[in-house]
Amino acid sequence: MKKYKEILKNGILHDNPVLVQVIGICSALAVTNLALNSLIMGLALTFTTALSSFIISLIKDVTPKHIRMVVQVFVISFFVILVDIFLKAYMPEMSKTLGPYVGLIITNCIIMGRAEAFAISNPPVDSLVDGFAAGIGYTLVLLAVAIIREILGFGAIFGIQILPDSWTPWTLMVMPPGAFFILPIIMWVAYNLMNKKKGAKN
Repeated sequence: MKKYKEILKNGILHDNPVLVQVIGICSALAVTNLALNSLIMGLALTFTTALSSFIISLIKDVTPKHIRMVVQVFVISFFVILVDIFLKAYMPEMSKTLGPYVGLIITNCIIMGRAEAFAISNPPVDSLVDGFAAGIGYTLVLLAVAIIREILGFGAIFGIQILPDSWTPWTLMVMPPGAFFILPIIMWVAYNLMNKKKGAKN
């Protein structure tokens, strides 16, 4: 149990894919104008990362080395297709909104990174937890960016108006460049907090 807690802590905090590894940035910048979009995108990636890491770890001993990457992409693609079908069937508007970004999960560096850095050399359950942690870490960052952008750009959170009608929306926050301002600030704050804790321990 302690081992799984450590894996979760690393994936969400100390080895966060966006804040620490600085990967998966494209979708973090593209879909974070609304919190709901970010939540669905984050859950889709978490589902894909966790289950693909589990399957890749499960078949690692019977996968020939020269086609390892091909097999990994095939496994990831399978779960991405499941996500895409689910969104089209049950959340058609969200499917249209996220559009190509769901398909691009296949090439997301976070998933391939966890497959190569962890799943390929660890047991299936450990890999499942690691993939889940990486996905949750990614989702939390997306939500942090999206909530700030949605409040400043629309005066709302998850579509619920929280600021008065007199609020003047920040148009820049609604546009993609808004994420270029918010994400680096969050990364800077997280970096300083983590280093402060390390300094306190030392």
